[in-house]
Amino acid sequence: MPSRVSDTPCTDDVLRLGARAAQLLHLAAQGLLKRGTRKARKADVGTTIARMGLLQIDTINVVARSPYMTLFSRLGAYRNEWLDELLTEGVIAECWAHEACFVPASEFRYHRDYRAGRASHWAHKSAERIHAEARGDMDALLQRIRLEGPLRAADFEREGPATKGWWGWKPEKRWLEAWFALGRLMVARRDRFQRVYDLAERVIARWPEQPPAEILDEATVRQHFIAESVRALGIAKARWVADYFRLRPRVTDAELAPMVADGRLLRVSVEGWDVPGYVHRSHADLLRDAQRNALRATRTTLLSPFDPVVWDRARALDLFGFEYTIECYTPAAKRTYGYYVLPILHRGRLVGRLDAKAHRQTGLFQVLGLWLEAGVAASPALVEGIAEAIGECAAWHGTPRAVIERSQPRSLAALVTKHLAR
Repeated sequence: MPSRVSDTPCTDDVLRLGARAAQLLHLAAQGLLKRGTRKARKADVGTTIARMGLLQIDTINVVARSPYMTLFSRLGAYRNEWLDELLTEGVIAECWAHEACFVPASEFRYHRDYRAGRASHWAHKSAERIHAEARGDMDALLQRIRLEGPLRAADFEREGPATKGWWGWKPEKRWLEAWFALGRLMVARRDRFQRVYDLAERVIARWPEQPPAEILDEATVRQHFIAESVRALGIAKARWVADYFRLRPRVTDAELAPMVADGRLLRVSVEGWDVPGYVHRSHADLLRDAQRNALRATRTTLLSPFDPVVWDRARALDLFGFEYTIECYTPAAKRTYGYYVLPILHRGRLVGRLDAKAHRQTGLFQVLGLWLEAGVAASPALVEGIAEAIGECAAWHGTPRAVIERSQPRSLAALVTKHLAR
């Protein structure tokens, strides 16, 4: 296991990059620089997930559930059912990674074999505790699925009240989730976003390509996830790397040095950074474009609070100067912005945020609040970009009537509304 050493300043790197170019390199790797040149296709969903390495799952549905929103930010309008179909077809799989995530099925073996490394994750520790407390009930549940086939939590009827706790789950749901975290059950498909669980071996047997049976050692898996994290991030400081796949212990410059030496990673000096940056060798062409300031950001879009660009709040602040906290878990009286606030990405910069709610039955996309960051001017190009992003998101939801109730600066609501009316 790598030793814990402090980050060391970079002083003699050959490769150099400007701070703005580093931002654009990150967004290019994440697929957020430009709008696609054609309408999205089903295969693009799988390609996008592979590009990010994973797609975090969250069930809050005031706008769109996070996995669908994260794909929309990159693909524009697409059919939500494509994500569900790819899961059923075995192109992607569900597992615990950063948190609960969709991952490419081709990457599943690494998640499967990272058992010791994942043991410190809260979901695994909770599953172990639940199993110790309800071993007999959990074994009976597993046997029922073995005999009857795939089941949802709703297939386990219970007349009593739900268990108290964060989600208020009934015991059977907790047991299903525990077996999922422990790897005995997997998600065969989703039914209206509800998980349908089956034995892991039966789910995998239906995939078009079977993962190798050989079990990888922990060091190999860790090295793979480190490289994949740097690739997905485009450019990364050592301290950013571990969060992407929830690696423990944290990744250091000393651990990355051999990967630089063997050519897997490129070491870069970034303007304003007092530590090295790292770029995956697969992004060598992107790095060259970034060095000559050839990367251009033209897309304006709304981001999910669980988008990889902003889910690491410290990284978002470090890289973009964007301070962001999701407030859905904060009591309403203590919120600064709102329940489910979406960051606004405009031409490669995080320029603001909006609190929105999609009323699908009435066709209304309600923007409760719209805020620009301090120092960001409401230029014509920015107003146009925000209006187009809101309009595109509203249309994708089937809520074409967008209403903006308040904004900061105050004039912004009227300017965006005027543009939306065109």
